[in-house]
This record gives sequence, structure tokens and C-alpha cells, in this order.
Amino acid sequence: MNSRNIWLIIATIIALIVTASSTARQEKQSPDINNTDINSSDIKSSAIESSTIVGTTPQSTGQTPNASASQPATPAKPHRQKEADETAADLKLAIAPPPPPQPRVDAEIRPQTTHQNRPTRKLEKSQAQANEQAVIAEEAKIGRATGVLSYSAQASAVPVPPQWRVPSEPLNRENYAHFDHNPVLRVTENPVSTFSIDVDTGSYTNVRRMLRQGQMPVKDAVRVEEFINYFNYEYPAPDSLQQPFNVITELGPTPWNANTQLLQIGIKAYEVAAEQLPPSNLVFLVDVSGSMRSPDKLQLLVNSLKLLVNNMRTKDSMALVVYAGASGVVLEPTSGQYKSKIIAALDGLTAGGSTNGGAGIRLAYAKAREAYIDNGINRVILATDGDFNVGTVNFEALKNLVEDKRKTGISLTTLGFGSGNYNDQLMEQLADKGNGNYAYIDTLNEAQKVLVNEMSSTLQTVAKDVKIQLEFNPAVVAEYRLIGYENRALRREDFNNDKIDAGEIGAGHTVTALYEIALVDANGTSKGAYMDELRYANKTDNGKPFANELALLRLRYKKPTEDSSRLIETPVSKKQLINNLAQTSSRYRFAASVAAFGQILRGGDFTQTFALDDVMELARHSRGNDAWGYRSEFLNMVNLAKSLQRS
Repeated sequence: MNSRNIWLIIATIIALIVTASSTARQEKQSPDINNTDINSSDIKSSAIESSTIVGTTPQSTGQTPNASASQPATPAKPHRQKEADETAADLKLAIAPPPPPQPRVDAEIRPQTTHQNRPTRKLEKSQAQANEQAVIAEEAKIGRATGVLSYSAQASAVPVPPQWRVPSEPLNRENYAHFDHNPVLRVTENPVSTFSIDVDTGSYTNVRRMLRQGQMPVKDAVRVEEFINYFNYEYPAPDSLQQPFNVITELGPTPWNANTQLLQIGIKAYEVAAEQLPPSNLVFLVDVSGSMRSPDKLQLLVNSLKLLVNNMRTKDSMALVVYAGASGVVLEPTSGQYKSKIIAALDGLTAGGSTNGGAGIRLAYAKAREAYIDNGINRVILATDGDFNVGTVNFEALKNLVEDKRKTGISLTTLGFGSGNYNDQLMEQLADKGNGNYAYIDTLNEAQKVLVNEMSSTLQTVAKDVKIQLEFNPAVVAEYRLIGYENRALRREDFNNDKIDAGEIGAGHTVTALYEIALVDANGTSKGAYMDELRYANKTDNGKPFANELALLRLRYKKPTEDSSRLIETPVSKKQLINNLAQTSSRYRFAASVAAFGQILRGGDFTQTFALDDVMELARHSRGNDAWGYRSEFLNMVNLAKSLQRS
């Protein structure tokens, strides 16, 4: 108990003594009212007046002191006694429980008083009421600063008007970067398309979470390329790391447009078995702020990381860094030999406080640098909902921070958790700038997929800064449209510029891109074209010498330890065209069904009358090898979206 509270208690005792003494003097100076008839209303009125002494302040009647009263006025209290009374009232207002309800006196039956001291009491009540309001205002001011309101401040709160309605659903502060779909381009005007690869899958699983929660996703949450790349299309893998990936192309009809074709480009990275991975130096950067306090966040996060820990080897090490309002090291780099110690550290995590993500990122990179393994895997794994609210919170500043840290040879993987305040934009962009990959974990099964089944792809990079450029032959192709990859677009000149960052590909990863194209017919026109040909366009026959080539596919990549890129060129032959959709491969048809689903969720600007029932029909007959049931689960997602679309 501090000195101020002791002083207030002493003041309260003094005030009670002074009040009792004053009451005794007033009774001696008052006329004898024992023989006066007093009705029940008089008793009620007196009870309400006396309640002023214990801190109750009924509304003032507005009467003024009676200067002509026959009896002398009650002598005023000394200055110090008045201060003591006010202090006692303040203390009682702040710490006393709610006073019992008092009998109500209607204005029309309030008896007229003959007590000579009544006007003075009304002045005292008025002053006490003013003091009370001042105390309440001060308490409210302090309460707003500390987050705690006393009883009196709470009691004085203005009630919510009945016409105001409480929100019927929880506040949604999820953040998604806005983008528009890729436009249709004429080959005679824009023959070259350039973009960075993307191996992220977070958009697909995040949308799956939304559908399971009974809501259709917002358009900006749907990145079609991440839907497509969630699945493994069983492209043949290269035999060695000399060329770290194979390139596969397939050309067939567009399921949603009879007048166009789809060009599928597939990349398969060199596969490395988990036991053959180099030693790993992993730093788990875990968000333990108050926003992570829910079963689908911190608890799921801990259980997910345990799956990875259980597959660590003795030569692997792991450190655990946490952040909330501040950051700290929970576990120094520890060998995978001591799994129980690592798991115990994870089990000890609890959520609370604000979110200083910037400070946590700096500390995690520092720890990764301390345990750096030459020719090994050095990676920070950030697990959070992305709701950074203190410290470095500026989006561009956080991206710049990660971009600077990647130069040290340490990659960043982001794992997203939770809903309501999820920051998808931040998670996706941090992984992009950190030379890593982004996944959203909505279930423990998804954690098993990302951290165990695809551990090699998640941790081991086999090529970095991978760029794709397609030059279309204007003699064969009239128009084209890249499906997805909107936020991965590059300028034509960026392709040969090794200073321009691009995506990384992990061991065993598959990357798929789809182009919808309209071919030139024998008359030099195209039925599938969206745009009219320019009247004054250059009519040269530059493409005629390559009449059998539909396009030239170029890829640039760097080996993980190199700074100069290497080039792969592959012509796409017109002879590859398959005119019957049923004769195309199952991977082609399934990728097309996934692309159609993503486009429909984004509004279906190009899918014409192709509906979710058509998506299900196409996917159902092209599931192929579905060892883990991911493609069957896709069918369930489409079916659920169909039901939600009708509601």
C-alpha cells in the first residue's frame, strides 16, 4: 500500500468524525420536531438527502438558499475539513462498491421543507455532485491511458443508443495485395512475355480455410499460379545437378473456350532425398504476441514445428527465437540429437503482448549467422499471422530489411497461421524478398506436407533467380494471355539483367505456367482473338521462316552459390498441338481444371460459361496418381464453393 492510499484512508476517518460532529450541532440548533406530523414522503426525502454524506448525489432541485429563514444558518465547515470531505468522497467513488438503490421521490409529491439548514445542504449536494463529475472525468482519462476503468468511470459511460447495432460478425482485418488479372496481348504489338517463377502455395491453402469456414474468398486472396503449383504434376526430373531442372511443354484445347488453346509449361527440379540433404542450420522465429492466442495459431504452429523437429538429424541444428513486444532467444542453436530439449522449448511458448516483428527478424538472422554452416542449409523460418503492430511496421521497410539480410546467404521461409487479422501480403512478399518460399498452414496435415513430405523442396534450393521468357511467333500466334503470375511480371530487359531478383526453386519442386493463346488461321486471322488487328501494323513476314515454331521458350537461372546466370532455350513446336481435350495428359487436364477454378473465384472474366460443375467434371476424370489425396480434396473444395456460391 503506497503513501497516497494511507493518506486517503486517514482522511476518510477524519471526514466521518467531522460529519458526525456537525450533525450533532445541527440537531441542537434545529427546532423540536418530535411533535410535528411527518408523513412517509418526509422520511423518504430526508433519507435521500442524508445519502449525500456517503457519496450518493441525487439530482439538484434547483432551489436557492432561503435568506429570510428565522433560524441561523448552519456554520460553514473549516477549509481543511472541506478538503477532507472531498477527498473521502473521491476515495469512495474510486474503490467503493455500487451503493444500494434509494427510494425514488416523484417531483410532484416532494414535500416543502421548513428546515432552516435545507438550503445549505442543497449547496453542499451541488458541490459534491460537481466534485464527483470531476473525479469521474479524471478516472476516465487515466483509464483510457491504462486500459482500466474504476467503477465510477464505468458507471458514467454513456449507454449505447438502442438504434445502434452490435456487429453480427467478428471484425476482419485480413490484408491482401490488390492486383488485376493479366491482359490479353497481341503478338504483333507485344511478342515477348517475361516473368519470375513462383513456388509458393499459401494462397491455395488460405482460400481452402475460408471455404471451410463457410465464406467465399475475396478476389485478391486468389493467386491462380499458387493454386496450380500446389499440386505435383509428375514431370520427369533431371538426372543430375549439371542442369538442375527439366522443361516440359504441352499444347491442347482450352476447356472454357473452343477457339483458343492452352500452352502448359512445366519445370521439374532435381530431386534430393531428405537423408542426403546437407547439414541444416535452422532458426525458428515464432510470433508469441497476443494476436497468436488461438488454437489455429500458436498451438497449431507448435505442433507443426514438432513434425519438423522429429525429422531432424544429428548434424542439423535449430535455434528458437520469439518476439512479441520485444524479442528474445528461447533456445540457442541445438543439435537435432536433442529433440526432447527442442520440443520442451516449443511446449513452453505462450502468447501475449504486441508484435514487434522487425526486432525478431533482426535477432533471428543474427542467430543464424552465429551458427552459419558453409555449404549447408542456412534458413530462418518465420511463423506468424503477420500482424506486426510495433517497431518496424512499414511494409517497404520490412521488405528492405529482409532483402539486405538475404545477402548474407541466409534464406527466409514464411509460414502463415490464423485468420481475422492475417497479413497475406506481408507473408508472401517477405518470402519473395528473402529468397525463400511461402506456405499457409491451416491444418496439421498441411504442416506434414510442407515440413515433412516436401522437406527437401522447402529447405534445399537448387536454383535461384529463375526467370521465364516466351517469345511468340506472330505468324502462328495472334494473341496470348498468361494465367496468374500477376505480381511476378518482369520487364523484357529484366530477363538478361542478373541484378534483378527472381524466384528460387527447391529440390524436387515443380513449377507450372499456363498461357491461353489464339492461333492464326490460314487466312491470317484468328477466331479466338479478343482484339482487332491494327490497320497500319507492320505486315512483314518475319515469322514465316519459323512457321513450325509457335514460340521460343527461354529460361535463366543461377546456381545457389553463383552470381552469373545460365541460359536454357527450348523451341515450342506447332506440331505439339493436340486437338482433342480427352487425348491430352491427365496432368494437363487437371492443371486446366485448377486454373479454371481460380479464375472463377476471381470473377471468371475469361472463363465464359464454364462453371464449377464443369470444373468438377474435368478434375474428376484427370486425378491421375493421387497418393496423398490432395486432388480428391480439391474436388471437395470445388463442391463446397458451389454450395456457398448459391447461398
